[in-house]
Amino acid sequence: MAERLFGTDGVRGVANVPPMTAEMAMAIGRATAHVCKRHNPRGPHRIVIGKDTRLSGYMLETALTAGICSMGVDVLLVGPMPTPGIAFITRSMRADAGLVISASHNPFQDNGIKIFSRDGYKLPDAEEDEIERLIRSGELDNIRPTGDRIGRARRIDDAMGRYIVFCKNTVPDDVSFEGLKVALDCANGATYKVAPIVFWELGAQVTAIHHEPDGTNINDRCGSQHPEDLAAKVLEVGADIGLAFDGDGDRLIAVDERGRAITGDHILFVCARYMKERGALPNNLVISTVMSNFGFGVALRDHGIRHGAAKVGDRYVLEMMQKEGAALGGEASGHVIFLDHHTTGDGIVTALQLLVALRRSGRKLSELADEMPLFPQKLVNVDVARKPPVEELPELAAAIRAAEAELGDRGRVLVRYSGTQAMCRVMVEGPNDEIVERLTAALAAVVRRLIGA
Repeated sequence: MAERLFGTDGVRGVANVPPMTAEMAMAIGRATAHVCKRHNPRGPHRIVIGKDTRLSGYMLETALTAGICSMGVDVLLVGPMPTPGIAFITRSMRADAGLVISASHNPFQDNGIKIFSRDGYKLPDAEEDEIERLIRSGELDNIRPTGDRIGRARRIDDAMGRYIVFCKNTVPDDVSFEGLKVALDCANGATYKVAPIVFWELGAQVTAIHHEPDGTNINDRCGSQHPEDLAAKVLEVGADIGLAFDGDGDRLIAVDERGRAITGDHILFVCARYMKERGALPNNLVISTVMSNFGFGVALRDHGIRHGAAKVGDRYVLEMMQKEGAALGGEASGHVIFLDHHTTGDGIVTALQLLVALRRSGRKLSELADEMPLFPQKLVNVDVARKPPVEELPELAAAIRAAEAELGDRGRVLVRYSGTQAMCRVMVEGPNDEIVERLTAALAAVVRRLIGA
């Protein structure tokens, strides 16, 4: 059986290498258009396409457009736009779907395609499976509208302005950012135009770095994965806060006024506490993932906030949020969902909500973040040649059991495969750095020996 085309966040791989080829992009476009027409027989049919700043985005955008138009569906092109911006535009324009060409935080040579439904949520697994079935079966090969039934493409010139207004409207009217010094790291990605404008229009004094994309410098030692430059800039200009986005703008990592990186767990904690104080935290509940630091759960409990842990992946966080009635959820990576504001994780919206919490508290980010203790944690990413279930690797399973036995109730071990890359993530939390470092290195070595690339 062929490996599943769709991973935890769409289709992803090295651009111009299967599956991320122009041919596959065209096939995805054709299959998505067919599914949209079947779900909405009356029409009219329109699909939004946006992208980040990767060089390969031009190739894939053109192929997707051709595939969609060849099935008699129109295309609305918005160009470089944060992933959550595409979700917003799709919903606001009542399009049938939204396609995002991006590999998020991956290096520039990678690319991907993720799909949003007409209501702005990521496409359910069942519909991704249907699109994949159509691609593999070849049953669309002979469906070819002709004449005036072929779709057409047009560019939506005001898409960025619409999204800017949407972001700004998530900030209460009585909150001003006047006098606030904000440093932004746009990762040379999809937020490079939008983010500086949003914060400037709300009154902040903005200093932006890594906001000059050239097609190959996206995520290159910058952005949410590499906040070192941002930390230095915060200290250089005396900023109150630094905000680092990833390549497609759906994640946020913050830097406090002392130049210290603040994780997604910290951001969730600060926002959860603020929302509870304002009576805006439904069911007194926050959803994170199993990757969250032990200290996150401890801090929530100390402040009387309930905590649920989902599988890794923002779609699973969202599923649990909807099931349990939560308005706030996210991942330690900085992918945070405010369901009262948006249908998906949005780095800019998250940054705005964090700033609102800071403004209304009258305190510094370092002070608020310090109220969440961090347990020693180590994460090692091991490139792998294959992804067999851990239970099929007896040596690895035994090593995990031994590490867990040593930690007891003072820590935990998590070994899982990345859903978007050929990588195994080995994470250990424990009572001190020495134990964590030793166990992580030992487990990573086993993974590398058994299935390393």
